[in-house]
Amino acid sequence: MSSDDPQPGTTLDAEGLKCPLPVLRARKAIKALEIGAELTVRATDPAAPKDFKAFCEQAGHDLVSSTESGEVFTFVLRRGR
Repeated sequence: MSSDDPQPGTTLDAEGLKCPLPVLRARKAIKALEIGAELTVRATDPAAPKDFKAFCEQAGHDLVSSTESGEVFTFVLRRGR
């Protein structure tokens, strides 16, 4: 497989990035995935939970899970459309 092939279970490290960069990078990464594939995003921006919830609602993706461990938020998004 080439690096251009979408991979289910892709992870994006957005730790240390401030709004709106985590969501912008996630938007780009999820576009490369097939519909139904999941993207895991790790972020440390305190605004990330509300930003990713809004992003998924607006873009038609599913926010499968949102967890917090220390200062790191982990989001699992499933590509919708």
